[in-house]
Amino acid sequence: MLFFRGAGVRQSMLLDLHQRLAEDASSINKFDMVRTLLARLNEAGDAALGERRALLQRVHDFEEFSTCWENDRLEAQGLVGQIRQVVNVKDSFTRMRQEREEETRKHREATRREAEVLRQRQETLDGIRRDLTQLFSMENAHERGILLEDILNRFFQTEGILVSESFTRAGEPGQGVIEQIDGVVEIEGEIYLVEMKWLKDRAGPGDIAQHLVRVFGRNSSRGVFISYSGYTDAAITTCKEALASAVIVLCTLEEFVLLVESEGGLKEFLREKVRGTIIDKEPFTRVLKHT
Repeated sequence: MLFFRGAGVRQSMLLDLHQRLAEDASSINKFDMVRTLLARLNEAGDAALGERRALLQRVHDFEEFSTCWENDRLEAQGLVGQIRQVVNVKDSFTRMRQEREEETRKHREATRREAEVLRQRQETLDGIRRDLTQLFSMENAHERGILLEDILNRFFQTEGILVSESFTRAGEPGQGVIEQIDGVVEIEGEIYLVEMKWLKDRAGPGDIAQHLVRVFGRNSSRGVFISYSGYTDAAITTCKEALASAVIVLCTLEEFVLLVESEGGLKEFLREKVRGTIIDKEPFTRVLKHT
């Protein structure tokens, strides 16, 4: 009875057996008590699952057989050994099942996270596409330029490209702002200063000259120029001549609109642009065939 109480078997299951023992100990033996209690624990179902596990654990861990009758000692050791084997096999299958369930849970969670990332990316791209469309109806050039910077910076970030948004650099006291940079991006370990222009006519040498000065003024930096209206032949020639000192990549806003619309890879697009600029000495490399 103490063995069962030590396993947490509730008093209500033991009460009548205690009474029988108190009234006449010879009216019931250990076998009858154990059989009766095990039957009651099994009938209780999940409500007695803890007690059944505790009983198995106590039998599994039992090692002191010196109190057994000598004729029963080997049989008791053998029976406990059999129970240990069954428990160990069951535990092994349980562990394997738990490992499979954990692996399934991890896979399901990874799939959920991936789907959430894709959903958020899609929402961001939809917002970028919507904001880009609105730019074409804006008349205030200053507001349009600020919004364009924000939209393109969001696009860079969405595509996993490190970006520093627009900033200004002040000179000596009294000089005020001496330099304004639309953005800085990192492409394959290289730093690129970004300039964006929404001009009525195609960008000429004078429109890109200031950006070239900013790039030349920083050691090992490169430049990306994004124009709404394209480039004159003279502007492209100027950037070709500048390749002796720095890499200057020319892009159009149309290319970025097409990338957003097609949800194409911005990294691959810029990689091909840079490759064409360096290898072919073509700052305005055409990457998108339908541009």
